[in-house]
Amino acid sequence: MIPGYFDEVFQSPNVARKVAAHLAEYLGQISPEEMEVLNAKAELSMSNQGITFTVYADERGTEKIFPLDLIPRILTHQEWAPVEKGIVQRLKALNLFLRDVYNEQEILKDQVVPAHLVVQSNQYCREMTGIKVPKGVHTHIGGVDLIRNEKGEFLVLEDNLRCPSGVSYMLNNRRILMRVLPKLFHQYKVRSVNHYPQILFDQLTGLSKRERPNIAVLTPGVYNSAYFEHAFLADQLGGELVEGQDLLTDRDVLYRKTTRGLIRVDILYTRVDEAFIDPLVFRPDSYLGVPGLMHVYRAGNLVLANAPGNGVADDKAMYAYTPEIIKYYLNEEPILPIVKTYLCARADELDYVLNNLEKLVVKPTDASGGYGLLVGSAASEQQMAEFRVKLAQNPTGYIAQPIQKLSTHPTFVEQEGQWGFHPRHIDLRPYAVCGGESIEVIPGGLTRVALRQGSLVVNSSQGGGSKDTWVLQEEEASPC
Repeated sequence: MIPGYFDEVFQSPNVARKVAAHLAEYLGQISPEEMEVLNAKAELSMSNQGITFTVYADERGTEKIFPLDLIPRILTHQEWAPVEKGIVQRLKALNLFLRDVYNEQEILKDQVVPAHLVVQSNQYCREMTGIKVPKGVHTHIGGVDLIRNEKGEFLVLEDNLRCPSGVSYMLNNRRILMRVLPKLFHQYKVRSVNHYPQILFDQLTGLSKRERPNIAVLTPGVYNSAYFEHAFLADQLGGELVEGQDLLTDRDVLYRKTTRGLIRVDILYTRVDEAFIDPLVFRPDSYLGVPGLMHVYRAGNLVLANAPGNGVADDKAMYAYTPEIIKYYLNEEPILPIVKTYLCARADELDYVLNNLEKLVVKPTDASGGYGLLVGSAASEQQMAEFRVKLAQNPTGYIAQPIQKLSTHPTFVEQEGQWGFHPRHIDLRPYAVCGGESIEVIPGGLTRVALRQGSLVVNSSQGGGSKDTWVLQEEEASPC
């Protein structure tokens, strides 16, 4: 435990929380040597399955086994229920927001959200103006990043509405833990996550005009950091993994090239950044997309998941307005609170940020993956000086938040030359699938863990790892 932080397993030193009694007992019985053997088995399993990701900035090589800590995070039904309801509420409101800002723009006319924040955003996609997406769904797959503060309360840290990554790691983490820690797993009644591909398939196919639609997953190619996930999802959905060169458009229909001729594609789950999906509309130098794709989409003959232009809703400056967005469209109070956010575009808030950098996390409004941010408590004087210049030059491009006390969880890591169980900071990315009639949240999600001692940055691209997340069934508020 770290004093002043909420620990997910222990309520006080050597005293486990009720839900974690079996887990704490297990940690007390297993030796570091035994744990290393289990880790080796897990890594071999991941290596054999090609469960990797890419760190472009690592000079030692980019392709990595995705770090999995075998000690699961456990949440009771009572803890999970409000999280699930809050995510459904949030995604329902943000879908309505996206439908509105690309059509009637009522929320801008009513001055609930500043118009300039939307139309001047780098993520606002004018090419989506007037497009009536199938059944009004812009965000088909949503990921909402949550943290738990020192009081044990869940807060929303940010939304991921473009192409949230990591769901394949969530599914494979569960499969690996069931094989490596079967006795511990069967001591808990854990809700399954394995139905995610079926839910996604059902929701996507339910949006298509055709009775038996064909699905494809569009990938930038084998050198993309999440290529494993692209291939995995295509396989799980019973679709084809394709690159832009495998597709063509003709008479407002998208086709896949095969040795047997052209096969129609009705649903395209795109893992290519929207700037590259159609060189006739977006970047003309793109070889990753398909010429004419947006024309097919505008004609209503294609489901694009997720829809282009979603970034305007998960822009970090827009995040500060999400409570108002929920109240506007749903007439409800937000179930999940957000973190206090300073918009550097406001002169008084910029002044506060400039004078309190050591207390804040400063983030670019349109970045992701933990890139480009400043954690004031861990920054040098030179780094803070450089950021003050950036903020002065481009205040609208940044927001700031108080440094949060992310909850901790025992993690098997090396510390001071010794392997053992040590507290590390974590967050949680649950995944939700949105269809025309319903939003389904997968019980659990990807718990991301900052493997470096004292670090608050959990992103895999910044050296973070993951844990399996166990949500217990309703009748089990505590282990049986």
